[in-house]
Amino acid sequence: MRRRLIVMFLVPLVAVLVSLGGVAAWSASRSVQQAFYTEQLGDLGYFVTSARQALRSGSPAVVDAEERRFQEVYGIEVTVFDLAGAAWAAGAHGDAVLSEADAERVRLALSGRRAEQPAPAPPWAVPDAALVEPVFDDGDVIGAVLVAGDVDRPRAAILQQTLLLGAVVVVLSGLGVLLVAGLARWVLSPVRRLDEAMVAIERGEMDARVAEDTGPPELRRMTRVFNGMADEIERVMTRQQEFALNASHELRNPLNALLLRVEHLATGLGAEWDADVEETREEGRRMSRILETLLGLARGGRTDSTLSAVDLAAVASRRLEAWRDVAEHRGMTLHRTGEDSVMTITDRTIVEAALDAAIDNAVKYSPAGGTIEIGARRHADGCHLTVRDHGAGLSREDAEAATDRFWRSADSGDQPGTGLGLAIATDLLTTVGGELRVSSADGGGLLVALVLPAEGAA
Repeated sequence: MRRRLIVMFLVPLVAVLVSLGGVAAWSASRSVQQAFYTEQLGDLGYFVTSARQALRSGSPAVVDAEERRFQEVYGIEVTVFDLAGAAWAAGAHGDAVLSEADAERVRLALSGRRAEQPAPAPPWAVPDAALVEPVFDDGDVIGAVLVAGDVDRPRAAILQQTLLLGAVVVVLSGLGVLLVAGLARWVLSPVRRLDEAMVAIERGEMDARVAEDTGPPELRRMTRVFNGMADEIERVMTRQQEFALNASHELRNPLNALLLRVEHLATGLGAEWDADVEETREEGRRMSRILETLLGLARGGRTDSTLSAVDLAAVASRRLEAWRDVAEHRGMTLHRTGEDSVMTITDRTIVEAALDAAIDNAVKYSPAGGTIEIGARRHADGCHLTVRDHGAGLSREDAEAATDRFWRSADSGDQPGTGLGLAIATDLLTTVGGELRVSSADGGGLLVALVLPAEGAA
């Protein structure tokens, strides 16, 4: 945006400066040109008078001396021709040969025609054109005077004026660049700070704010609105996190006490109550899972992770053993796959929590008698900790939505769940620079991969 703003202001500014400089150079050059021709005409009139007197007296000495002085002082060549067209008084250049154009002008002047204004020329050029004027005596032509001025002087003056104005345009353009860059920086500084604050908030730094005392008034108002919005978001997120933490902690102890009371009561009931007791236990366990989910959701927004060297293969083996009884109770088999050792730098607790969510999802939705494969492997894009089941799997669209909060497949039926497990796992992995990928496995089933940076890449 800054580049576009600079171009938008700078191009018209440079165009105006170049146009004004061109007009000024044109005018200055034309003035030098006109002044040169005016001086040339004045000199011509002066020498016509002197030549008339000299031609009347028949003595070229006076005119010849003046011609020499003009040649030495001003570099102006003056030649007086008699009626026959011969150089009667030529000063220091009496042996000079006239060009064809100048000879034609002399012939026209001797025929009685006065000097004509030189043909129009570009203002940056002064053509080598001599002026010729006839000398009259009582209405009769008695000779002609040719004046050839030094064109190097006006050409140098025109070049000097052009270079000076060009330098002025360049300097003003440079100042314009600095001015426009400073203006763009002043206008966009609040936008840049807003962008930095939004990036900080996206990283979880909810206290990021922007100073409201700089920039244009319109952007100051936008800054105040942004700060107010950030305050409200921080307040809402803090209240949500506190609610989830408080609710999970406050309900955990009564729930544990209730489950213990159920176990105690179960010892005094007959066999006919076994089904009801088991259903009560299952409801208690489901409530425990919901509380753990709420607690994990509340903690998932935190970024204070402890990084260390972790063997993902060892994590996979340990969590497999922890879930083995649950899987066997549902008639499933957990199978270890992958490499024997896969090292990475990450937070062990976060990885274990995310892996538990993936295993829990596989155990819930795998058919009885199925096999769940858990393992770790190295890949080109990092280390993969995978959980693969052999259930019905998901379509490509459903697999992309599986990590959304509260999303559940239409085929999940009455299977217990909150739709938060994989979403929480995704948030947890994001805090350590990882990601969670859900895809359909080859041969059927669902493949959930926890992708973490390779060792040394964190």
